[in-house]
Amino acid sequence: MDHLWFAYPLISAAVLLVIDLTLWQWLHPRWLRRKLVCRLVLFVLFSMALLDGGLSPLYPVPADWSVPRHVLATILTIAWWLFGARTLTVLAVVVMEPRIGGKGHLLQDVMGAIIFLVASVAAAGYVLDLPVKGLLATSGAVAIIFGLAVQSTLGDVFSGIVLNATKPFRVDDWIRVDDIEGKVIEIDWRSTHLLTAEGSMAVIPNAMAAKTRIVNFSRPDHFHSVTLSIEQSIRLRPSLVLDSLEKALLGCRELLAQPAPSAVVVKSGLRIVEYEVTGYVKSRDRRSAVRNQLFDLIHRQLASTETRQDQQRAATRQSAVLNTVNALRMLSDAVRLRCNGRMAGWK
Repeated sequence: MDHLWFAYPLISAAVLLVIDLTLWQWLHPRWLRRKLVCRLVLFVLFSMALLDGGLSPLYPVPADWSVPRHVLATILTIAWWLFGARTLTVLAVVVMEPRIGGKGHLLQDVMGAIIFLVASVAAAGYVLDLPVKGLLATSGAVAIIFGLAVQSTLGDVFSGIVLNATKPFRVDDWIRVDDIEGKVIEIDWRSTHLLTAEGSMAVIPNAMAAKTRIVNFSRPDHFHSVTLSIEQSIRLRPSLVLDSLEKALLGCRELLAQPAPSAVVVKSGLRIVEYEVTGYVKSRDRRSAVRNQLFDLIHRQLASTETRQDQQRAATRQSAVLNTVNALRMLSDAVRLRCNGRMAGWK
């Protein structure tokens, strides 16, 4: 007890509070573990200073102390509870950080609010010697009235807690909620913010996001589909068109080999045959560029196929007449030759 530290315990405790606040602001946020160690050490020293000054956070300040000393002691004792609540909150954040990835702060905020609420009630009961039971009863009535008044907001808050716990999406994921599609920018207490493809910001209440269907395009994150719909005239044989589409898919280097790209016939009409082309890319950001590239490659392949098909047919007058009828263009070469012979015999 001969050290200057114990000579002025209340002043030392006040200095420790100032040091804690200064270090917390000075240290970089990414040094969270270092900040936690510093806060734990300072909290232990702060507790030792209070005990050495004849104070206990579990009892009121002695009434026979002088007014300035009594006020300072009361403030420091209440600060002990808040200091402990903040230290416990930071400790919980460090423990939860590997699980939440440092991006979902809603659970941290809720947990911190609960800890500070308990610390405040404890400080009021132990330090200020207030009737906690009456305070809790009054607070309960006020909480019920307040809850009824902000029922929708509380629904959004608790839905946000559920979303943070289940994690159907995270910040930077590309999702679709109902008919709204965009990139997740922020998840706060009440809503989820999406940046749409048009560059606008969509704010979705958490209660709505928790109740509706959510499609997360970023999971799994190893491939994303690119689908094109192609319509061609029925005069081109589907086998030739499918062969051209497959060559176009093979010519696109940005498409993944697995899952393998494919081209299928979707439906056929009297004049139009609809085809669907599907491929996969590694990055969602490349989908538009790959779609444009595929359209260009498909156009080249189909143009080449159509040219070859026309060149393979005899350039006779009878063949030209047959080509004017869409239904007759799909005839086989053998049938076309027989038709040409019969048409030539009509002269």
